[in-house]
Order: sequence, then structure tokens, then C-alpha cells
Amino acid sequence: MSTISQPTQPEDPRDAAWARPVSHLKVEDVPAGALNLNVEGRQVVGPLQGFGQLWQKTYWVRLAGVKASPAEVMADWKQNFPKFWPKGNNFYPSLVGIAPGEVALLSLAMPGGVPLSTGMLVLYVDDVSFTMMTPQGHMESGWITFSTFEEDGATVAQVQSIARANDPMYEIGFMLFAHGVQERFWRDTLTALAAHFGLAGQVQMRKTCVDNRWQWSQAGNLWHNAAVRTGIYLSLAPARWAGRLFQR
Repeated sequence: MSTISQPTQPEDPRDAAWARPVSHLKVEDVPAGALNLNVEGRQVVGPLQGFGQLWQKTYWVRLAGVKASPAEVMADWKQNFPKFWPKGNNFYPSLVGIAPGEVALLSLAMPGGVPLSTGMLVLYVDDVSFTMMTPQGHMESGWITFSTFEEDGATVAQVQSIARANDPMYEIGFMLFAHGVQERFWRDTLTALAAHFGLAGQVQMRKTCVDNRWQWSQAGNLWHNAAVRTGIYLSLAPARWAGRLFQR
């Protein structure tokens, strides 16, 4: 089971929906096919710790005609969460699944075919929503919440993020192409979720630039850049393989 280090007990039973305070992420068991890179020992970071412009993006799809309640849709979404991600992108939950304090590992498709290895902390979970928070080195610094609710007699599935690029390199990427890639990612995810319920869902989106300033005090986040570190790690794979041969 993936956990977080140095936990403290919640004072109120209602706090069970929240992850316990975290100093550094720790992954004890790595799921098959996953790579524990750029996650172990990292701190989680919110919008205050990021570099780029702060964006709030909301995506939603109406599941008109689906008889399942918001809680039933959310239960199905949690259970099958990795299956709805676009091809080439992988979400590896812990053995416990999507639960407060669990750490998931991610492998994200990047331009050029080199994957980006990172992760997410499950910050909050209830019957109709869950929120995940990014670690140092992730493309963004912030939160993303997945929720379901009823509106005009239909269940709505929604994804909402509040985040900014983690460092100057990522911010350049977002300015050039990454906003479009990200928005297509979550549109495709919600389209796949709707298809799971037999619908050709029409995904809608709304985005707002909450803060258009760059936080130059956070430019040093580049040191943890997961894209750079993943590329270096993969390029050194032959050297690691040769080293293991000599150790035999």
C-alpha cells in the first residue's frame, strides 16, 4: 500500500475524508508496470508554490438518461478511473485505490514519445468527489477535483483544476502547446466516461486566468522538473543495465 510519511491522527472522525498532514511522499509498494520516479521524497505543492499563471479550468458532461445517481456514477468512476484516460497515459493507484492519503503513480505521454513519470496525492475523498494534489516536479502545482452532482434531473460528471505551471520550462510549454493538450486530455476522459454509460457525451469547458503573474521566486522549481529527470533517467538505462552485468 502506498502511504505518506510522518502521519498525525485526525482529531475529528469527519477528518477521515482528508489525507493526514504530509511532509514527504512515500511509496511502499509499486504497482506492476509503474515507475516510482519523481515521487518518493517529494513534497506536495499548491498554487502558491508554482511559477506560471494561475488557471482554473472546469470540464463537465451531462449523463442525460443515465439512471445512476451521482454517488453511483462516482463509485464507478473511482473503480475504473485509469481506464478512462487517453491511450498512452497511465494512472497507477495503490492497492487501496482512491482513498485519502494514498499516492498514485503516473506515466504521461509527452511530445517526442518520451513519457513523464510523476504522481499525485489523494487529498480528499467522499461519496461524490475526490481531490488530488501535485508533487514537486509535476507539470503543474495545484489541485484537481473530480465530482458528480445532479442538475436539472441529470447526473453531471465534472473535472475542475486550480493550478499553475510548476517552473519556467513548463510555463513555456503551456504557452506553446500544453494548454491544448491538457484540455483535450480531460475532454477525452469525460467522453470515455460518458461512453462507459452508453452515451455520446458533449463535454463542455470553462477556463479563467485567476492570476496572470509569474512568480519568479519559484523559478528554482526547475530543479525538480519531472520531464527533465525522466528523460535523464531513461537515457541512462543502458549504463544501469551494464552496471548490473558487472555486479554479477
